Amino acid sequence: MVFPVHALAHRPLTPAAVAEFVGLPAAPYVSDEFDEVDVEVERRGWCWEDSLVCESYRTAEQHVLCSDVVSPFGDPDARTFLVFGELYPVDPHDEGMTNGSWLYGLMDRWQEQPGWSGRRPCTDQDCEAVLAQAAQTVTEHLGAPPERTVLSYSAVVAGPALTHRVWRTPTHALILGPAADNGPYGYLTHLQLSCTPLSCGPDLPSADDEDGLADWVTAHIDW
Repeated sequence: MVFPVHALAHRPLTPAAVAEFVGLPAAPYVSDEFDEVDVEVERRGWCWEDSLVCESYRTAEQHVLCSDVVSPFGDPDARTFLVFGELYPVDPHDEGMTNGSWLYGLMDRWQEQPGWSGRRPCTDQDCEAVLAQAAQTVTEHLGAPPERTVLSYSAVVAGPALTHRVWRTPTHALILGPAADNGPYGYLTHLQLSCTPLSCGPDLPSADDEDGLADWVTAHIDW
């Protein structure tokens, strides 16, 4: 069954973007002193970003990076995610949100970023195509396909179930998929790649344990 989506904006992940993001925990350490962070941000060609996601960064590849610490550079305990897509899903249980003009305005902000494009309306299959393209880029960088793939509503406020894919490094979980925007209205959804310490959850559940996988994903990306 195909599910409708009001709007989708995205900028494809590039090999350079994935390499930079995955390499952050092992990068040279930068303290959380703002002066030092500013130097590193400028060196990387990044800038601060507060319009799309509060207290985050816009990378040189024009993706949005958010972290639970001021400096994600060289901090193996940091939890980070890189947003390469944003969608306004149709909530079948909320008839009053069929034409939320203010939410289209928020989607405009994403679509207007350099290199971003959008579709209105579209379907969950368009979102899955964006995720599949991103997954191929991550696979090529890591040299291995995802260890787990699960279709679930995990970490999504409203809208269709979408695919989460899981890779692991020796120390971190890399999870590609949807996550709640947690913005001012809570209706939008990120398409993102997250990097979080494996210690955020128990051992990775088996491929046939969909509920366990959904809980494991949530434990790593919901913060």
